[in-house]
Amino acid sequence: MGTTQLETVPEPKYWHLKTVLSEALDSEFAIGEILPNERELAARFGVARATLRQALEQLELEGRLQRRRGVGTTVAPPRMGVAVGDRAHSWEDADDADDAAWQPVDSTEAEPPAAVARLLDVPPGTLVHTVRRTRVSHGQPIAAELLYVPSDSVAGLTAIDAPPGAARARAVLRELRRVALEGREQSVELGSARADDAKQLDRLPGAPVLVVTTRYTAAGHTVAVAVATYRADTCRLTFGDGPAVELLAS
Repeated sequence: MGTTQLETVPEPKYWHLKTVLSEALDSEFAIGEILPNERELAARFGVARATLRQALEQLELEGRLQRRRGVGTTVAPPRMGVAVGDRAHSWEDADDADDAAWQPVDSTEAEPPAAVARLLDVPPGTLVHTVRRTRVSHGQPIAAELLYVPSDSVAGLTAIDAPPGAARARAVLRELRRVALEGREQSVELGSARADDAKQLDRLPGAPVLVVTTRYTAAGHTVAVAVATYRADTCRLTFGDGPAVELLAS
């Protein structure tokens, strides 16, 4: 077979630099150690800062580096498995002993994004209950979730039962637990942290994240859609009901 056009394309300079940097991380730096600034690194490896940034961004995407507010770029710990099975996405009340449980934050009524509205099969402009939850392990945030619930899925919810804030979120979840689920569908994609998610996850906007979208069904229709954003620098998602996440301190 002849040489293809792709085989003749030279390796990008930043990709070669990424390999060199990765070897340096293994041999010269400890987990949690802060890297020198971009000017020093660029001078050391004899590359332009634009090339260096591309290599650093790729290493962050691969989970080798973390950008931390007020700290800089540090060497990341190995990714640890985070279960995203039925038990992990339960709507039960959080158990204080479960370090990786979801914690309700608040709930509002808002128009869902267009893609979510299509999954819920609700007309544009329809307001749905939007529950925000966070998932924390070893004191560090690992995921933020928006759970979209149409009003007819929680018909028993009343204003008296649902005061503002976390109490309202718990009330929506309590009513949702009454629904006899038939199944769920999940998809995972790589994304970039939006400003609100980045704040929840203690990351910088644009940091790589893993977005897990779950559609819950009952009686032949969608009763809720969850969009959970996980830190890609820390988490390796596992499907099924495995053990709780173990997260190394960084």
